Amino acid sequence: MKPEAKSPQAWIRPQIRALTAYHVPDPGDLVKLDAMENPWPWPGDLTDAWLESLRGLELNRYPDPGARELSEHLRASMGVPDDAALLLGNGSDELIQMLALSLAEPGRVIMAPEPTFVMYRLIATVAGCDYRGVPLAQDFSLDRGAMLAAIERHRPAILFLAWPNNPTGTLFDAGVIEQLIEAAPGLVVIDEAYAPFTDASLLPRVGEFPNLLVLRTVSKMGLAGLRLGYLAGPRDWLAEIDKTRLPYNINALTQASALFALRHRALLDEQARRIREQRDRLFSALAALPGVTAWPSEANFILFRVAGADAVFAGLRERGVLIKNLSPAGGALADCLRVTVGTGEENARFLDALRGVLADGGLPRGRG
Repeated sequence: MKPEAKSPQAWIRPQIRALTAYHVPDPGDLVKLDAMENPWPWPGDLTDAWLESLRGLELNRYPDPGARELSEHLRASMGVPDDAALLLGNGSDELIQMLALSLAEPGRVIMAPEPTFVMYRLIATVAGCDYRGVPLAQDFSLDRGAMLAAIERHRPAILFLAWPNNPTGTLFDAGVIEQLIEAAPGLVVIDEAYAPFTDASLLPRVGEFPNLLVLRTVSKMGLAGLRLGYLAGPRDWLAEIDKTRLPYNINALTQASALFALRHRALLDEQARRIREQRDRLFSALAALPGVTAWPSEANFILFRVAGADAVFAGLRERGVLIKNLSPAGGALADCLRVTVGTGEENARFLDALRGVLADGGLPRGRG
């Protein structure tokens, strides 16, 4: 075998080599408003109690492979219907991957409206499926006609609908979603990652449709470091999908920590309420800025458009604030930035920095 035949180029699938790895920037000392995290840590006394709860763990033993106690607490705490099955993942990303692997065959399609969560496309490609994105309407609502036509044409194995949508914050019309569920030949997965920040949910309706699954994560409610997602749906579907789950995928520390957190859920719910309040204030302030177009959000972030978004993003970094630059994606996201809702102080620092950048003509300091 020639030496060059032992290179990655000789063996890695072209579809994988064409991908760009998911990049997470190092925030350093910047105000971190780029990753849709809950900005509040636990108070000291609760942290002490949590650490004490971990003392009895036997880290030399494998965790409960089915995370049974945690599953029952999640079911009760989150209102999962009694007749639905529940499957846990190492974050919702792993569950998306399990779904794709379960249904993947050459030529099969995974579909989502776009722009949306980038992992749908990435995981579909890695699993060897064809991905089809259907553009949203100009106001970032679902284009009902285009979606129905795409379903009829491509017959997707999985249709992902982020509800509310990331990165737009849009809460799609529930009536249109129901039409898509009924029209879809395969699974429809409603990704409710931002459930703590909206009153809308299809979780209570799991079981009403034979092809409806609801995906959630505890990350946005203040537990991002635990990497825990859960999938609810008909038992016959989840029994098959469970076969792709790697053994012991929910580690002992995550199981114990999530159980502890669910017993103190009132604190997490109160933090979510405060984030909603801060979101409304932040949106009003952004919408009032000349040259800024902000979209109403049902999540814990706000999408906004401003001319010269790349320069504005760089200017904010120079002023100590890190948000998400979506403009390089182009298309509907050209000149768009996304800011996570932080504490009142963090939001004020962001707004002050943004006003400063805009006053300088959108340029970082020291340039002109």
